[in-house]
Amino acid sequence: MKIEESTNTIISEFEIFDDWMDKYNYLIELGKSLPLIDEKFKIESNLIQGCQSRVWLHAEFDGTNVHFTADSDAVITKGIANLLIRAFSDHTPQEILDSSSDFLNEIGLTQHLSPTRSNGMLSMIKQIKMYALAFKAKQAMGS
Repeated sequence: MKIEESTNTIISEFEIFDDWMDKYNYLIELGKSLPLIDEKFKIESNLIQGCQSRVWLHAEFDGTNVHFTADSDAVITKGIANLLIRAFSDHTPQEILDSSSDFLNEIGLTQHLSPTRSNGMLSMIKQIKMYALAFKAKQAMGS
């Protein structure tokens, strides 16, 4: 599935809800269903800088696709991480770099988050893109 298909699915899921409280509740449910990061990856170097809560993001590269796992100590942040992982995990570094995070605007998330959560979300996206860039460089070097 392409990133655009994944993000369109997410947009469709959020269109079901008319009220933002319902969307928040859905985001919390998504947080509860986030596949958790292995405890051995809950290390300082995997912490996202710029997040109000503690968020760990781990990336692995299999030579073709990047696989992300995450965890957070805040349920809404876990939900955001779940959305980002669903959108960007299991894609090539180039696909991740070429992709947009506009779907977050389309579901209304950026308008309804507190400034600190919004900054944290942007920090997560930035880290995902940085991982993709690093893996693309590694791929280009043939290792």
